[in-house]
Amino acid sequence: MRILTGNDLKSGEVIWWTGSDWSLHVEDAADVSGSEEEIARREEAARRVNASYAIDAELHAGSPRPAHIKDRIRALGPTVRPDLTLKPADPDIGNWVI
Repeated sequence: MRILTGNDLKSGEVIWWTGSDWSLHVEDAADVSGSEEEIARREEAARRVNASYAIDAELHAGSPRPAHIKDRIRALGPTVRPDLTLKPADPDIGNWVI
């Protein structure tokens, strides 16, 4: 499975391609295998995303999970305080990254 990520051009936030739009939540990401370059070009040309790229992911509990730790950290949000992540109420947050 391949998913597309990048940064929102206006806010700088990490975003994930859903198949029709962008989301802050990696759980919304759609498999883009085979069409990642076309989608990235189109979305960058429309100035909705910056520095988009496709990454390997695996399904984990029914949702995409980045295969590489770097992108797992990007998916969670700020790492300085777990209560500021995109999943602050998740008691398993530390295990999700590793």
